[in-house]
Amino acid sequence: MQTAHPIIQPFLDFFKFEKRFSQHTVTSYQNDLTSFFDYIIMQYGETSLPQVSHIFIRSWLATLKDEGLVAKSINRKISTLRSFFKYQVKRGVLEMTPMAKIISPKNEKALPQFVAEKDISTLLQHVEFTNDWKGKTERLLLSLFYNTGMRLNELINLKESGFNAPNYSLKILGKGNKERILPLSKDVVLDIQQYIDSKSDQQGLSNEFVFVNARGKQLAPRSVYASVKKYLGLVTTIDKKSPHVLRHSFATHLMNNGADLNAVKELLGHSSLAATQVYTHNTIEKLKNVHKKAHPKA
Repeated sequence: MQTAHPIIQPFLDFFKFEKRFSQHTVTSYQNDLTSFFDYIIMQYGETSLPQVSHIFIRSWLATLKDEGLVAKSINRKISTLRSFFKYQVKRGVLEMTPMAKIISPKNEKALPQFVAEKDISTLLQHVEFTNDWKGKTERLLLSLFYNTGMRLNELINLKESGFNAPNYSLKILGKGNKERILPLSKDVVLDIQQYIDSKSDQQGLSNEFVFVNARGKQLAPRSVYASVKKYLGLVTTIDKKSPHVLRHSFATHLMNNGADLNAVKELLGHSSLAATQVYTHNTIEKLKNVHKKAHPKA
């Protein structure tokens, strides 16, 4: 840890002993402020707090950007400075904060990764699963993740009572205990029914939850995550291989094939449309590629 400048020590003590902030947060504050005041001294010499203007701060932030720091990291440092100067105003050291004219850069939003449709097809139609209970469970959970877009927790807690075969639907409990109904294809309904029937045929596997392990116990999140990672690793080279990537794939493929944004929102169980709109970006990228390849003036 860097040695704190005397000017910032009271601030650190306040958050450590009075606000009871974690040591990790206090250390982050200390590192950010030490870096800032080291820069001020190096560039402008010994400078009192009232002399530190927004121009000095912008100069430091520009240096950080030139060093390759991403917007998220720069915003954290801006947040530290806001807290620091606000503290100085409250103590009467400053009349006003120099942060008023500092604008935080927009965080770059990474587009959700997804598995290509051809790779999903390979996974569900050509990859071989073991013929034991674990293999049957893994195949069905992968199919359900992709066919419904449900979350990991939703799948683990899926109950037999929520499965409505005649109506081709599943009732699941999402975030905030919100129920939603998910439509199922005929093939998926048959797969779920066969799995449930097989479970009841085997002694000790009866359980209110749809998915159970070979001992008849509810699946653990870690084991589901490991299964998804293993099988996605066979068909795709994308960085992330998780249940959530299958959820992203479900939504992206729906959007790419012309699904209504509001319908996708309802299927995913999003509380606001803003959370669903990220999938339109992948669709736009696809349209750009189509335009580039097909339009004579592109």
